[in-house]
Amino acid sequence: MSVKNAVKPILNGSDLTLEQKESLLGYALIAPAILLVAGVILYPVGYNVYLSFTEVPLDPNKSPVWVGLQHYQMLFSSSEFWSSLKTTVIFTFFSDTLATLGGLGAALLFNRKFRGRRIARGLMLLPYVAPLIAVAYVWQWLLDPLYGLFPWFFSDILGLYAGDIDVLNNAKTALWMVILFDTWRYFPFAFLMIIARVQSIPSDMYEAAKIDGAGVFSRFKDITLPELKYVLATVFLLRWIWNFNKFADIWLLTKQVKTLPLYAYQTAFANYAMGQAAAISMVLFLALMGFVTLYVGVVLDW
Repeated sequence: MSVKNAVKPILNGSDLTLEQKESLLGYALIAPAILLVAGVILYPVGYNVYLSFTEVPLDPNKSPVWVGLQHYQMLFSSSEFWSSLKTTVIFTFFSDTLATLGGLGAALLFNRKFRGRRIARGLMLLPYVAPLIAVAYVWQWLLDPLYGLFPWFFSDILGLYAGDIDVLNNAKTALWMVILFDTWRYFPFAFLMIIARVQSIPSDMYEAAKIDGAGVFSRFKDITLPELKYVLATVFLLRWIWNFNKFADIWLLTKQVKTLPLYAYQTAFANYAMGQAAAISMVLFLALMGFVTLYVGVVLDW
């Protein structure tokens, strides 16, 4: 029997079971999505891997020159890379931790009944839903050493420090201002995730604990935290993945904080070292894939 004759019944569907036909239909339906993902994500990632092993000339008419592991060797021997990695870890850890704790505190506070609770909950979301470029420039104005509200209050009124310090353009303070900004902007995300879980905890558990004589702290430690462990881990790991790859928030607020995404951007478009920038991007990509694997393996298996 020829190959054509063997394939013909399958194409006609005469020898296929109902389950096989449904499977083929499913593959046909998801094929456009797979092709779109391959074109939009897989191809750029694959091309970036290729560029990380080449020296890209400025002349677009010339082809990249293969240099092997040279970019990675230069990268791991560069103090600027390790400094950027350290800054990225510090920014990610503190902003993520503070935003998660802030969301937890706000969720516990707004879980109580009081007048105007719905309006207050809506106002809590304003930092998260406001346009990034708008809030970044508002913060720049608030922290301006000459005209800002914060320097006027903390320096002129309280006298805590000299008002001429530009905290956003000072290398010693810029990182902590960015952490504070990111905490303020993204704690509503943690608040939304946590309060949804807090409200689903049965009130009978708290009433039974009260009857047994458990105090506020004991009820929080023995009931609330165990019930929130899944959502807290989810929020922390998701925010860690997003913050580790953060670019726009930091770039709009200050140019004094150099994380890995900013280091890759400046290497590519300020120094025109596309191959080196591709190597930085690959390190960042592998780190993010590790965090995603941790999220899938730890959180989703609970």
